[in-house]
Amino acid sequence: MQAPSLGGVQVPRGNGSTVIRLRHGSSLNDFADKIDANPASLVTVLFHLGEMATATQSLDEDTFGTLATELGYVVEMVSAEEEDRELLGAFDIDLDAELEGEGDEDLFPRPPVVTVMGHVDHGKTKLLDAIRSTDVVAGEAGGITQHIGAYQVRTEHEGQDRAITFIDTPGHEAFTAMRARGAQVTDIAILVVAADDGVMPQTIEALNHAQAANVPIVVAVNKVDKEGANPAKIRQQLTEYNLVAEEYGGDTMFVDVSAKQRMGIDELLEAVLLTADAALDLRANPDKDARGVAIEANLDKGRGAVATVLVQSGTLHVGDAIVAGTAHGRVRAMFDEHGANVTEAGPARPVLVLGLASVPSAGDTFLVAPDERTARQIAEKREAAERAALLAKRRKRISLEDFTQALQQGKVETLNLVLKGDVSGAVEALEDALLKIDVGDEVDLRVIHRGVGAITQNDVNLATVDNAIIIGFNVKYAERVEDLAEREGVDVRFYSVIYQAIDDVEAALKGMLKPEYEEVQLGSAEVREVFRSSKFGNIAGSIVRSGEIRRNTKARVLRNGAVIGDNLTVESLKRFKDDATEVREGFECGIGLGSYNDVTVGDIIETWEMREKPRS
Repeated sequence: MQAPSLGGVQVPRGNGSTVIRLRHGSSLNDFADKIDANPASLVTVLFHLGEMATATQSLDEDTFGTLATELGYVVEMVSAEEEDRELLGAFDIDLDAELEGEGDEDLFPRPPVVTVMGHVDHGKTKLLDAIRSTDVVAGEAGGITQHIGAYQVRTEHEGQDRAITFIDTPGHEAFTAMRARGAQVTDIAILVVAADDGVMPQTIEALNHAQAANVPIVVAVNKVDKEGANPAKIRQQLTEYNLVAEEYGGDTMFVDVSAKQRMGIDELLEAVLLTADAALDLRANPDKDARGVAIEANLDKGRGAVATVLVQSGTLHVGDAIVAGTAHGRVRAMFDEHGANVTEAGPARPVLVLGLASVPSAGDTFLVAPDERTARQIAEKREAAERAALLAKRRKRISLEDFTQALQQGKVETLNLVLKGDVSGAVEALEDALLKIDVGDEVDLRVIHRGVGAITQNDVNLATVDNAIIIGFNVKYAERVEDLAEREGVDVRFYSVIYQAIDDVEAALKGMLKPEYEEVQLGSAEVREVFRSSKFGNIAGSIVRSGEIRRNTKARVLRNGAVIGDNLTVESLKRFKDDATEVREGFECGIGLGSYNDVTVGDIIETWEMREKPRS
């Protein structure tokens, strides 16, 4: 029904419970379409509510909430996944219906997908090379293998020829980056630990990443042929991190290998297959349009955009129209890891694809569209939605201050923390103290990663994925990490006293954490002359000595170093006869402090503001 709103504007009103679903980054035009209103009238209503916006401008959730409440609607913001589902639904592509329609008779076994992770110099690359060279298929002349970021090896297991797909990533950084984009690619993680070196910080980091993703782990104890190697010690060390070897009564398979001597490789592949068969149901339907993930992509000088894709279900054929994130195209050619032409790729098969119009991002999901025109339209719509969401996104992930608010809204029940410190003892002490905080059953504290050293990109990536808060104890950011944390909106706190960190986390869990403010000086000016004005009171003709003087900021007057007037406001600011909003150092101006008239030549006027104080 039409009803007058603010300012006498005619807008269709809701009944107070009418739900309007909007994607992130929507504009007033989108909202107007949903309620069948004129966008211009919504601009007017918003203006009367104290918000200025154009009809095409992307708005945030709070602004839509204010507008919707005024008009009798309830706004529901659609998540990126739902939004994408709705977008695909508009093109008659229903991923959920596809999965629901698959019975046992449609599903066939597929190879496991494995990622190799571990500490630097523990032999990840050597191990991958060893696995690759034992592959019976890789017997081509000169052993030339085209690196495509993923490859498949075949091995004999229980009398059957079985395939295993390996993703050749730069370790857990890429693994987490892909998880951050919502791509759960890996079925099993191989954790490589050097027998002569033991469990190192990056080993624990890799382990935490794999456990956070709920991925089964097979431990490869490498370099067992070296002098001083102690594989039993590795098994013992890893029991502290919930990885208990089978020989100790646990359920994690440990395999002693030597990548250099090519020892234990077959046993490792067998352990991977046994873990896959025992813990996972690895089946997919090959008789449908392909779905999968782009593992990596780049721009090749001669071939254009090339992408390594991993097919997760269905079969990809040459000639298929595909969409990967915001990239689209037709599959002109496919190559396997040996550079050989492939005409089709089934589930868990990695292939290099040529024919995309642009380069997709690592972790983008891809799907086969009915035709090239549909693929292009889906890609363009995704790109527009992504751009709009980026414009509207004043993105701030969860911080300690808004943890309680999120808790009340039912958004979180666990506060995830990443702890970094200068020494491991301090980190352990901090973790123990934090885990002893008791604030009832409705909220839980979880330390998803702890480590020693500066806060790295890895820590920020992990915090991004698991919506965690990073606590740094006597450490700072590593190079270029601060920008990443700011860009991702991750809340990072620095402390040098343990009890401060404990108090803050406890206060956040109890919902009592208030921001601290501190006074920041903006500028100072010396009074050179005083002008009497019947209209404005005394005007101080001054020269700015430092910083800048801004209108409407707080001010105080100092005479001979003593404060004689405090908590004043710069109510008027002029340059000659013109009003000014700010006057910089070295320039003259006229300052009016409202009803405060006790200024004389030689006085100093200082301006200041209260800013939120970063906790240290």
